[in-house]
Amino acid sequence: MGTLSLTVQESGTVSSLSDQAIETHGLTKRFKNFTAVDHLDLSVRRGEIYGFLGPNGAGKTTAIRMLCTLLSPSSGTASVDGYDIVKQGNDVRKRIGLVSEKMIMYPRLTALENLMFFGRLYGIERKALRKKSEELLEMVKLTTFKDKLVGGFSSGMKQRVNVIRAIIHDPDVLFLDEPTTALDPQSTRFVRDLVKELRQRGHTIVLTTHVMEEADELSDRVCIIDHGKIMAVGSPQALKDRYNTQNLLDVFLELTGRELRDSADGRISMRTPMGRM
Repeated sequence: MGTLSLTVQESGTVSSLSDQAIETHGLTKRFKNFTAVDHLDLSVRRGEIYGFLGPNGAGKTTAIRMLCTLLSPSSGTASVDGYDIVKQGNDVRKRIGLVSEKMIMYPRLTALENLMFFGRLYGIERKALRKKSEELLEMVKLTTFKDKLVGGFSSGMKQRVNVIRAIIHDPDVLFLDEPTTALDPQSTRFVRDLVKELRQRGHTIVLTTHVMEEADELSDRVCIIDHGKIMAVGSPQALKDRYNTQNLLDVFLELTGRELRDSADGRISMRTPMGRM
């Protein structure tokens, strides 16, 4: 069992604070007759990088959206940093950061203005926020670009701003959804090193990626899910040993199969250039 301490919440009630940053019990999400997440039991330790892996449609994004309080579960319970995602959603949101595939920033603001804007949403005092913003820009080597419009940045530069935007309020738990997608090799290397540094700074990180090499390098433990269910959990090396391979991709395919996960919703945009069809 993990260690247990007590903390007083802002509401005045007492909450247990264990060595688990995230815990779910039977977490389930149904959309009509489709079960996207099926009785998920997760346990993410404080201060670890937790690789959350699965094919397209496996339920990863739905699970993360519930943990970030963007979706309500159909059944089951979950807590983040000791706070219930349903009953204490505001407390959860104050303690998490999210880097999604979609960049969350304003292209017509400068890098510094973006950080100042999002920091003020968390109620950070302006002088302290300015200092924190400049420190973070220095950490990601963007000080010389701090007064340039983000809309003109390269993909790698935008992603570096996107990451520090998510940690401007110093969250305990950080969700990284495909943080190196479409980045050049230099930017990929920088972002991976940045993830390691954030772990060293004490952040708990939940990482989703389709790049098995990235998951192998960064994750302390990985959880592979498919069809909304957990297929395996363990350190990358333990899983490779279990399946007698040196490649995490082999483990992934053994557990989830080799079938393609194609899908199409049948909708066509009215903007489709008909002459090219």
